[in-house]
Amino acid sequence: MSFSIAGKTAIITGAANGVGLAIARHFIAQGANVMMADRDEKHLRAEMGDMAEDESTSRIFSCDLREKLSQANLLSATIDAFDRVDILVNASRQVLPTNPMDDEDDSVEQLLQQNLLSGLRLSQLIAKRMIKQSEDLEDGEMAGSIVNLSSIAARRSRPGLMGYSISCAALDQMTRTMAIALAPNRIRVNAVAFGSVMSASLQNSLKETDDLREDIIGHTPLSRIAPASEVAEAVQFLCSPSSNFITGEIMTVDGGRTLLDPVETAAH
Repeated sequence: MSFSIAGKTAIITGAANGVGLAIARHFIAQGANVMMADRDEKHLRAEMGDMAEDESTSRIFSCDLREKLSQANLLSATIDAFDRVDILVNASRQVLPTNPMDDEDDSVEQLLQQNLLSGLRLSQLIAKRMIKQSEDLEDGEMAGSIVNLSSIAARRSRPGLMGYSISCAALDQMTRTMAIALAPNRIRVNAVAFGSVMSASLQNSLKETDDLREDIIGHTPLSRIAPASEVAEAVQFLCSPSSNFITGEIMTVDGGRTLLDPVETAAH
C-alpha cells in the first residue's frame, strides 16, 4: 500500500491558520491538488505566499461555509479547477467559552453550527459528487475520503468549554454514522481528534496564560506540544490507500494525554 496522495484533489476548509493551514501546505507538498477554503482570504494568501500563486496545484476560495450557497460554489470552483474531488478535510473549527448557567449564552448554538452542521452539509454535498465520479472504479478502489478535525475535548468535561466539547462529541458521532452510510459507496469517513498540538486556538491561549505550556506538557506523557504538521501527516494517512480498510475511526493525536486521569487535565 501507499501513503501517496499525489494527483488527488482535496478540499480543505479552515485553511487560513493553525492545523488547517498545515494540512493545506502538507498536501500541496505531497503533490495533491488543493482547494483551500476560508473566510479570511487575505490572511490565507499571506500565509501561503508563493504557493498561493501556483494555480496549477492550488486555489483559494473565500466563503462562509455556514451558507449552503457558499458550499455549492466551493464545489463548483473545485470542479472547474481540477475536474474532480477525491478528498474533503473539514478543518474549519471554532473555540468559544461557554457559561453553562447563562441562559442567554448562545455559544453552544454557534459552535454546533460552525463545528458540526457546516461540515455535515458540506460532507453530504461532496459525497454526492464522489458517488457521481465513481462509476468507473476498479475493484478495491475507493471513491473518496472525508476527514473531520475533532478534539480530545469530546472526552473531557470542562464547564467553560461545554459548547466546544458538545460540538466535538457530536462531530465524532457524525463521523461514525456517515462512515456507515457511505461505506456502500466506497467513501471512507474518519476523524482526527487532537490535543497537545499547536493549533491556532492553543497559540492564543498560550499568549493569555503564562503557565499553560508547562501545564499541558506536564499532563502529556510524551512531554511536548506537537507541531500542527503532525496532524497533517495523520490526515494524509487517512486519505491514502494505506488506510483503505479504515472507516468510522476517531484517531487520537495527543501524545498520550487522554490516557491520564482527566480530573486535573485541561482539554484544548
